[in-house]
Amino acid sequence: MTNLSPLLQILVYVAISLAFVVAVLVSTAVLIYGERKIWAAVHMRRGPNVVGPWGVLQPFADLLKFLLKEPVIPDGANKGVFVLAPFVSAFMALAAWAVIPVNNNWVVGNINVGILYLFAVSSLGVYGVIMAGWASNSKYPFLSALRAAAQMVSYEVSIGFVLVTVMLCAGSLNISDIVRAQDGRYGMFSWYWLPLLPMMVVFFISALAETNRPPFDIVEAESELVAGYTVEYSSSMFMLQFLTELVAVLTMSAMTATLFLGGWLPPFDVAPFTWVPGVVWFLIKSWGVVFLFSMTKAIVPRYRYDQLMRLGWKVFLPISLFWVALTAGVLVTMGWLPK
Repeated sequence: MTNLSPLLQILVYVAISLAFVVAVLVSTAVLIYGERKIWAAVHMRRGPNVVGPWGVLQPFADLLKFLLKEPVIPDGANKGVFVLAPFVSAFMALAAWAVIPVNNNWVVGNINVGILYLFAVSSLGVYGVIMAGWASNSKYPFLSALRAAAQMVSYEVSIGFVLVTVMLCAGSLNISDIVRAQDGRYGMFSWYWLPLLPMMVVFFISALAETNRPPFDIVEAESELVAGYTVEYSSSMFMLQFLTELVAVLTMSAMTATLFLGGWLPPFDVAPFTWVPGVVWFLIKSWGVVFLFSMTKAIVPRYRYDQLMRLGWKVFLPISLFWVALTAGVLVTMGWLPK
């Protein structure tokens, strides 16, 4: 692409970005259908089975319903911020995919500080929630926004220390380089899930809290806050808020697959594993983590707010701090620091 004119380079990047956005949105529809089928199986019922064969068109029917409904904005709301909030949330959720590699050199922005960009963009997503809660001019959304701010700050600290341990092992902030650093002679046993297993568990549970998924969905707890910060939203704006949460689930699943499960790398560097394209391995790992997200929602009861805060500050923070120090000590003592 370096031989192309600047205008043509821009057009190519725009086309690649749009392709990624479309792929993520289609994956969101698959996620909606898949989760409803998983929960139906857990509850011993059928799930979606009317719209289209086996109910596969149900997410698209829901999309059409949301688009055709009339948007209602409360009289007392700050209308500008109220309308802007869902777009801020959706933009931040989709922007995170700019640096996630789905295969070797298959990434929109292969920047050297990709992990910092990803951490920053995912952190900014809470602003959409806070804007929605404040602009609604209603008690339930405002309480939800306060909970969201406290919850995301609490668990971003642990996620930050998890990323530090991964960066210590890989010696790079580039996400593609982190995947390549896991390409060892022992195949899947060279991936970071094995030496950093406690940090992978901390990362997964913190990802549940970051994405407001059960058992940490206190931001939108139906029994307490009706629908949380989305109480006053309807039609397409509600759909954007809902879409943001699902895209965040896909993002965190992709991050788990990339940081700990070798990204696009095959389990073993021998046939027939090497015959499978890298993007297929990436999708298998990512959707495997998505399945864990769905099963957690189906079987784990919701935490109380004090339990959530205690877990983040009194359990995960000390564990992650200890593991950062242990990882650094082992790498220096054994001479295993990346060159």
